[in-house]
Amino acid sequence: QVQLVESGGGLVQAGGSLRLSCVASGSIFSITSGNAMAWYRQAPGKQRELVARIVSGGSTNYADSVKGRFTISRDNGKNTVYLQMNSLKPEDTAVYYCNLYFDWAPLTHYWGQGTQVTVSS
Repeated sequence: QVQLVESGGGLVQAGGSLRLSCVASGSIFSITSGNAMAWYRQAPGKQRELVARIVSGGSTNYADSVKGRFTISRDNGKNTVYLQMNSLKPEDTAVYYCNLYFDWAPLTHYWGQGTQVTVSS
């Protein structure tokens, strides 16, 4: 099993910044295993959506709505993925979830418990 623990959420005014962190651990987790780590978010009454993803090699992809404002990064030595969020908007308000899957089992996804991000106008 893999455990993902997020931190860094909170309340911020529009235009502000937050940095989310997600630490991965578990008996089968190996930093040498090819994997992708990502951040998703879910706002009230909406479907969960992909915000950003980063693979082991460092390639990234972002939702159009966050391009130029959010940056995803990872520290393989710390088994941690980060999401730097700048120029936050009220529409970024959501529960943010960390996600991981291994290249050798792409249909098996692991999720964190979520962290609330609230952006006030």
